[in-house]
This record gives sequence, structure tokens and C-alpha cells, in this order.
Amino acid sequence: MAKSSKLVVAKRGRVLLVRRRRDRLWMFPGGRKRAGESERKCLRREIGEELPKLKLGPVKLWKEVKAKNRRSGRKMSDAIFLAKNASGPLKIGDKKEIDRAVWCKPRGIRLTPTSRYIRDKLFPK
Repeated sequence: MAKSSKLVVAKRGRVLLVRRRRDRLWMFPGGRKRAGESERKCLRREIGEELPKLKLGPVKLWKEVKAKNRRSGRKMSDAIFLAKNASGPLKIGDKKEIDRAVWCKPRGIRLTPTSRYIRDKLFPK
């Protein structure tokens, strides 16, 4: 089982990203699982905490990533979910962790190592 869950949603060539307050790096929304929590429930909870006004359509597991990131050396253990539909305002819920949320092009932005890995697999140059 993965240790965390991430959401990837794209529309009109843009992806949904959130910015971490502590290092100002952008990432796909999501977070760590709690004890006894499934990856899907973790994703729904984290999205509800980070972006409480966002309405998601059905989510589908794309891939479980269990690898060592070649660039950062960090061990990844993530369940990556794809959503076809997302709507609603990008109001930040957890302002201690996240300071911005945007729809933007997936290139030309400073991403966390895991989000960079996901971007490179799903949105190759």
C-alpha cells in the first residue's frame, strides 16, 4: 500500500497545482495516509482539507509509484489518482500548509520531486 495519495486533474491544457508554504514548491494536491485509511479515502480527505470548495468527479487510480526518485534520491510511495472533472473555487482550507492553488501549464514551474516525476510521465515534452 502507498503511504500517500496525489490527485492529477487537467483541463484545457492546464493542471491543478498547490504551493507548499514551507518551501514554496508546487505539487499535485494530496497527502499522507492515516492508519487504516485507504488510498482513495486519503485522497478525498486531503482534497477536502486543502481545497474544501473543489468538487471532484469520479477518480481513477492511475498508478502506484514505489520507486526511488532518480533526481532527488527520495523514496516515493504514492497512489496517483486521475480525475476527469473538477469544478468550484480554489479556496485554500489548510493555510498553514498550502498558500496558493492554481490551474497552470505543467511546465516552467518549480515542482516537488514526486510531482515532477508525475508530470514527466503524464505530460511528456
